[in-house]
Amino acid sequence: MFTDLVRRPVIVAPMAGGPTTSGLVTAAAEAGAVGFVAAGYKSARVMRAELDAVTAATSEPFGVNVFVPGAPAADTAALTSYLAAITADARDVGAKPGDASWDDDDWPAKVADLIEHPVPIVSFTFGCPEPDVIAALRAAGSSVWVTVTDPQEAGQAAAAGADCLCVQGAEAGAHRGTFTNPLGGTGTADAEAGGGLLDLIMAVRGVIDLPLVAAGGIMDAGAVAGALAAGASAAQCGTAFLRCPESGAHPAYKAALADPRFTATAVTRAFSGRPARGLVNKFMVDHQDAPAAYPEVNNATRPIRAAAAAAGDTDRMSLWAGLGYRAATTRPAGEVIDQLCRQVH
Repeated sequence: MFTDLVRRPVIVAPMAGGPTTSGLVTAAAEAGAVGFVAAGYKSARVMRAELDAVTAATSEPFGVNVFVPGAPAADTAALTSYLAAITADARDVGAKPGDASWDDDDWPAKVADLIEHPVPIVSFTFGCPEPDVIAALRAAGSSVWVTVTDPQEAGQAAAAGADCLCVQGAEAGAHRGTFTNPLGGTGTADAEAGGGLLDLIMAVRGVIDLPLVAAGGIMDAGAVAGALAAGASAAQCGTAFLRCPESGAHPAYKAALADPRFTATAVTRAFSGRPARGLVNKFMVDHQDAPAAYPEVNNATRPIRAAAAAAGDTDRMSLWAGLGYRAATTRPAGEVIDQLCRQVH
């Protein structure tokens, strides 16, 4: 079933929060790759509208990525303290922190919609759905993929009935797809980033006999070929498409990826309360004590990030990026896919 869905070994990552547009997903599909509608942070209604837009634009396979909800933050005192710490940033951009509340990202409605109106692929991040959810989606005709970050998560997803595993290495930009949000290591520390991609692919391949998609800082054809040689069936790329014309990333975000002022990436909880890799900016450096509180911190910083984007203030925007971000280009998505596949025979 995997080979029926994936014609070329490139997956365009679901980038929630704006970068992934229906146009990017369609462009990927038309170029022979697989793109994913990013359902994170969206209602089931908005997710369905985007899925319908892609379905109307292409007959090629594509997917949707859904966030698995976690538990409410355990340390409410730390969350309260953090809200006070970011108040000055909010004031500086003419905003106020948002409501630091927990939510399930409209999980039940999304799952119900995707069972009733199936799409070729449904992938999950931040956890593994219960086996009955996976079984229902498969029975509806969808291939179910789960993002994993270590062999233990891979074993859990395989046991639950997943058809494919997206194996995410430490090099990946944006959020770590871990099943849990552990308490250790905050701020710009990379301690929670996990293992390197190629070693992780080989470790998972050694214990799991499912198709694997390699994700993490893959920016060129050599890296795609290396992932396939390590045992992956395809490579997932996100940062490589951020500057494409089909990307919905904010212009200031696109410019920052090429701005010599930004010299490094690091893993932070500052913007969302979950470990995520991005360009190191002032907000990240100033708030290295962000608690493990997702989506509470994400909801609290949303107005700050939105006001910063409106003002072009890249020091208070979440500039998610994987290692190798400097290789991102402004070429159309189809051309980027062609370049990524050029060493694949």
